[in-house]
Amino acid sequence: MERDDLIEYSLHNHHDEATGKSIRKKIVQVTVLLTIITTVEVFLGALIKQSSDAWAYVKWSFIIMTLVKAAYIVMVFMHLGDEKKALRNVILIPYAIFIAYLIFIGLWEATEVSSALRSFGF
Repeated sequence: MERDDLIEYSLHNHHDEATGKSIRKKIVQVTVLLTIITTVEVFLGALIKQSSDAWAYVKWSFIIMTLVKAAYIVMVFMHLGDEKKALRNVILIPYAIFIAYLIFIGLWEATEVSSALRSFGF
């Protein structure tokens, strides 16, 4: 007697070998891209000191690379890239506006705190 609560879904995949190869190729590409971006982030954080003049560019590169990784993960692993363009825009545009707002608020507050500290002689 076969139990109906133990279904092995991987046995029900009915695709040919070419489709399987393309799926595995996509998985490898995603893994390599995310690994490269993460490695670049780690090396930038380890090699460039916060007191360096280039630290502002490093911070912006961290923000950009993190957003690229997040978008890529959402598009590939959450299968949003397979949806119609209108649905993608409905989901992604509000998040993009919210992220831009958070960056604006962070930069604005950092500027205000910096000017307040300078006025107190710090």
